[in-house]
This record gives sequence, structure tokens and C-alpha cells, in this order.
Amino acid sequence: MLAVVVPVAVAVGIYLFGTHHTPDYLNGLFGRYGTDAVDLKARLGTALLGLALVQLGLALWMYGRLPGARPAPRPVRPGHRVLGFLAFLLSLPIAYHCLTTYGIETTSARVAIHSFAGCALYGAFVAKVIVVRSRRLPGRLLPVVGGLLVLGVALLWYTAALWALDGDSVPGFPSG
Repeated sequence: MLAVVVPVAVAVGIYLFGTHHTPDYLNGLFGRYGTDAVDLKARLGTALLGLALVQLGLALWMYGRLPGARPAPRPVRPGHRVLGFLAFLLSLPIAYHCLTTYGIETTSARVAIHSFAGCALYGAFVAKVIVVRSRRLPGRLLPVVGGLLVLGVALLWYTAALWALDGDSVPGFPSG
């Protein structure tokens, strides 16, 4: 029960903050403002997607799901944890800037999907931590929540970083 309630509470809490916070479009990110901040977030988001894909590869390797690969050596597990922690840290300034600058917006399908996926990402992160630490929950939940995390990062990248890096357009969404 706690494994569902806490992640949902985190996602809903972020959503509520984003909907009740007054956006401040003049917020900066590491000394960059406006389109420069958006470009920086796009590049940080691309690095985050890269880390998420490495995490996916390491997880597949650890659990023997990479065809033709030898069993993962012992250092892969702590490396996976360290990279996961670094990915989480990398996501924080991006999320903070999004929430404080824009809040939760539904001005277009792309923006709404991005806003909701951002809330869900941190709920999925909390769920993964709970599943990893739990001895009671079935082990098959771990690849599910891990996969949701990678999917969430990819969706956030597609709806914002790719959009920014591709001149304010991505396939499947109108420009602008």
C-alpha cells in the first residue's frame, strides 16, 4: 500500500505546487535566462537521457537480459547506483527551473504532456527506491518501475529538449 501511496503523493504534490505556484518567467538557470536557459535545460536533459539509457543498459546487463553478453561483474551494481544518483541530481535543476518558471501548464498538448510527465517522473523515482529497498514487494516490479523511469525521461526529453534543440518543433506536435 505504501509503495503506491507515497509515489502518488509525490507526483500529486509536485502537480499541486506547479498549479498553485505563480510562474516567474524571469527565473534563471545557472546564470542563464530566457532562451539561453531553455537551451541549457535542453542540453542537460539530453545528458539526462543519455544517463537513463546507460542505466537501462546496465540494468539489462546485471539481470542477464543482454543477448550474448557475459554476466555483469560486481562493480556494475554500485556503478548503476552511482549513475542513478547522478541522474537524479542532474534532473533536479531542470525540474526546479521548470516548476518555478512555468509551473504546470496545459497551453498545448505537448506542454501538458511534458508537465504531467514531469510530475510522474518523481513519483516513479520514489516508487523505484521503495521497490529496490523492499523485501516484501515482488522483484518483477523493479524492471517495471525502472522502465517507467527511462520512459519518463525519454518522454520529457522528447516534449521539451528535442523541441528546443529542433527549432521549437517535434514530430507529432504542431510547431510553436
